[in-house]
Amino acid sequence: MSLTTLTSIYRLRSLCRLQRIQGHMMSSQVEPEVLLEKVARAGVITLNRPKALNALNLPMVRQIYPQLKKWENDDDIDIVLIKGAGVKAFCAGGDIRAVTEAGKAGDSLAQDFFREEYILNNAIGSYRKPYIALIDGITMGGGVGLSVHGRFQVATEKTLFAMPETAIGLFPDVGGGHFLPRLRGKLGLFLALTGFRLKGRDVQRAGVATHFVESKKIPDLEKDLVDLKSPSTEDISRVLDTYQNQSDLDAEKPFVLEKHVSDIDRLFSSSSVEGIMQNLKADGSEFANKQAEMLSKMSPMSLKMTYKQLQAGASLSLQDVLVMEYRLSQACMRGHDFYEGVRAVLVDRDQNPKWKPSKLEEVSEQSLEQCFASLGEKDLTF
Repeated sequence: MSLTTLTSIYRLRSLCRLQRIQGHMMSSQVEPEVLLEKVARAGVITLNRPKALNALNLPMVRQIYPQLKKWENDDDIDIVLIKGAGVKAFCAGGDIRAVTEAGKAGDSLAQDFFREEYILNNAIGSYRKPYIALIDGITMGGGVGLSVHGRFQVATEKTLFAMPETAIGLFPDVGGGHFLPRLRGKLGLFLALTGFRLKGRDVQRAGVATHFVESKKIPDLEKDLVDLKSPSTEDISRVLDTYQNQSDLDAEKPFVLEKHVSDIDRLFSSSSVEGIMQNLKADGSEFANKQAEMLSKMSPMSLKMTYKQLQAGASLSLQDVLVMEYRLSQACMRGHDFYEGVRAVLVDRDQNPKWKPSKLEEVSEQSLEQCFASLGEKDLTF
């Protein structure tokens, strides 16, 4: 075979490969990752990455934020609805893998993602128009940030809520330091430290969602909300209450933590995470032992960071909490445990992270203080 023929074949193969890549890129771009629509007098946001459980990435944040601001000043828009595509998730969290790779490579995404996500969280928290999140499916991490700070959150029997960040060397961010300590008693601290999962009606009972509506009723609910003419907050509440009253699924079941509420308040009342661990071990009940075992698997640094975050956040505005959390996010990017946690839980999946430091008592007060220290001109500003 001549050199000319070989060269032609090679070029043809290269061209075919290039066309395949371009074809793939084009096909992956056919479906936008966020759908932004005006339906009657409502702005409707649909997170559109169902195969990725609608995980939030930076391009999505950069589409949602300006549209939210635009709708806020649009006299033709009365309400904003946000929902997830597919049947499994509202939003299972942030695009942690991309952030991990960026952090390792020293890429600016490790700063940009957190900064812009938190600015979006604040925009939702201070939104001047009714903001309604239909959290029909998995709602964790970044998905919580897109829903919990708005005026209304509608859970269904398919909702699975958790803030599992201490298991990957992170902390319950996206404003977790604001809403978690405002849940009843020590419930927020318990959820933050253990990553305990709440399902269905329990998400509302815990105070994370404002309403519970059966999943099959959500399309009708959405239509009724969109059809409202210049609604007040009370009008929207009435519609949501009506649908909730028609949803009796699991109504007879008690709150999953009902018999442990007083235990949680007692066992998680301590001036330190070490104190909480001592309380749990001394108690010796099945529930306490289970929580002690759970906490022993988490990053000690993350546990201490989270405890301090919620303690401080209890008396701070959402904006101030997000400034604090941005500092913490960058401390995690500089540290060891976040990368190790992502490796153990999401990449290698051996569920065996090697934390540094490996014990609570080895986390120095000085290293903890550094996590909360100002970043100077790199601090988050609004």
